[in-house]
Amino acid sequence: MGRVTERRRVTRYDAGRSTERPDTLAVEEPLEIRVDGTPVSVSMRTPGHDLDLALGFLVTEGIVAKPSDVAAAINCADNVVDVSLRTPLPDLSPTRNFFTSSSCGMCGKASIDAVRTTSAYDVSTDPLVVTAQVLTSLPESLRAAQRVFDRTGGLHAAGLFDAQGQLLCLREDVGRHNAVDKVVGWAVQESRLPLTGTVLQVSGRTSFELVQKAVMGGVPFLAAVSAPSSLAVELADEMGLTLVGFLRGETFNVYTGGQRLAGH
Repeated sequence: MGRVTERRRVTRYDAGRSTERPDTLAVEEPLEIRVDGTPVSVSMRTPGHDLDLALGFLVTEGIVAKPSDVAAAINCADNVVDVSLRTPLPDLSPTRNFFTSSSCGMCGKASIDAVRTTSAYDVSTDPLVVTAQVLTSLPESLRAAQRVFDRTGGLHAAGLFDAQGQLLCLREDVGRHNAVDKVVGWAVQESRLPLTGTVLQVSGRTSFELVQKAVMGGVPFLAAVSAPSSLAVELADEMGLTLVGFLRGETFNVYTGGQRLAGH
């Protein structure tokens, strides 16, 4: 695994005084994802859990539908992962831009139509119900498990929880979409897709792409500490996903799928 953090000297200004001090930075490096030797994406990410990232990316992009589609996944070189499929690689649009920045997981999409990938899982029928007490405990549980964030303050996190608030998987990355892909990729390696009966808690805001990735992984409930976008709410409503935002302390907003919140 590559370096997750690195140390650099910085000049710290405080009340007009400056001092030299070391600072810890989150590492950002490119990862090339190949399928059967064919490059399909270059993603800017924080090194670590690269196989999870590659597998999750392939699921959320609709290239892989279930764990049994994958024959093998290996780190074949520095910053390169190759995934072998049991069936041939589907044709990819020639308009797909294979570079994905750490700030935007949708930068390679040619059109909004291409973004609305068809999921292999129907989250609208998931019977999950979560209490408000469990839901409001998730941000603190997520924050407490963020080891690299404590050192850098520069990483997003995605945590997968069960209905009782038990943390199943946590992943960190400079890109919030990468963190979610790493969680989905973990589920691929653990043969846990679809992720029925789970809540995906994310740091930051909720964009269209995060709702899309949750649906592609079969997650029925997505919660965030900040705001969703209008398109995120629209897609969540269309797909039958429960979407919660501004989850802070004892307060939160339910945007869609309120039937999964006990007593709602």
